[in-house]
Amino acid sequence: MTESTSLWALFASSFLAATLLPGGSEVVLFGVLKVHPQQLWPALAVATVGNTLGGLSSYCIGRFIPQKKTLTGLNRVQRFGAPVLLLSWVPIVGDPLCLAAGWLRLNPWWSALYMALGKFARYWLLAAAVV
Repeated sequence: MTESTSLWALFASSFLAATLLPGGSEVVLFGVLKVHPQQLWPALAVATVGNTLGGLSSYCIGRFIPQKKTLTGLNRVQRFGAPVLLLSWVPIVGDPLCLAAGWLRLNPWWSALYMALGKFARYWLLAAAVV
């Protein structure tokens, strides 16, 4: 697989892994870095952007859920606000956090920033273990 194709596959995998669909982009990142170790920083950037955009798609879905509905378990998200999205990378918990952030109408810019920081930190730690 070429470097360009590998990065596109990583982007798609990262995006889909951050939505409510099941999937893991860590294996794809691992593969890209094993085959193309010189692509460390582009791979980190692509994975982070893809995963953040996927998280923001869940955020947007949350914005469309009518406020009339009561979503339980949002006390902590409401109390901590956008910084709780540093945990948006955590399996099982992360996707609902992004959805809840949208439903609570948390600031989208701060939400995107905290999502990106958390997701980058996770990918960076994984890459450090590979390279």
